[in-house]
Amino acid sequence: MTLEYILDDLHVSLTRRWWTQIFTAFTRCLLAVGFIPPSIPKILHRPFTSLPDSNPVGHYFDALLATGFYYEFIGWGQLIAAILLLIPRTSHIGALMFLPIIANIAVLTVSVGFAGTWVITTLMCLAAVYLVAWEYDRLKPIVFYSRRESTRRFSYQFFKITAIFAAGGIPMGILWWAIGLGNFQNYLYITGLLVLLGFTFGTIVAVHYRFMPVGELAVKRPDGRAASG
Repeated sequence: MTLEYILDDLHVSLTRRWWTQIFTAFTRCLLAVGFIPPSIPKILHRPFTSLPDSNPVGHYFDALLATGFYYEFIGWGQLIAAILLLIPRTSHIGALMFLPIIANIAVLTVSVGFAGTWVITTLMCLAAVYLVAWEYDRLKPIVFYSRRESTRRFSYQFFKITAIFAAGGIPMGILWWAIGLGNFQNYLYITGLLVLLGFTFGTIVAVHYRFMPVGELAVKRPDGRAASG
């Protein structure tokens, strides 16, 4: 039995139990409610804490407030994640949004010595991991499925793709010279460097293109045969 089917059976076994279903509903609502109040001051661009600037936590939030609309962007991200988490149909999207946000907050509270709060944020982070795991069946294609086809091949594709990016370094160097970007003394040298960087980047793109799967998802059926998903 493959790892995919072991996880499938485990997921079905856990998600069909009434007490795990209640716990999941409780966890979703608790995390969502925990995110909404902190999002409002950010959206309104108001200070999040009254701690003085001499305190590391207060200093951080003062600096964050001074970033302008980025501060509001964080608030909107928290609010949207909370709302998506409350709606069963979009709860998997909310969990995916919630996890990186709360993980960042958890690391922040530990690093700046936010006394007591780091315990709460760490528990919230673990709860978010649980909610992502609960959505395993919705997210499993990310890990277990691949696409059925390969990219279209054409003659000398490695050479052509690489050459395009390498040649792009020439007009880029001219543009840099025309606008005086970087105030370099020798733009001919810079152009050569851009051509070399373009060649290197083009090689990476060509290799990625060569092995990039495309087309429909190749979903395995219970009998082990592939089926389009």
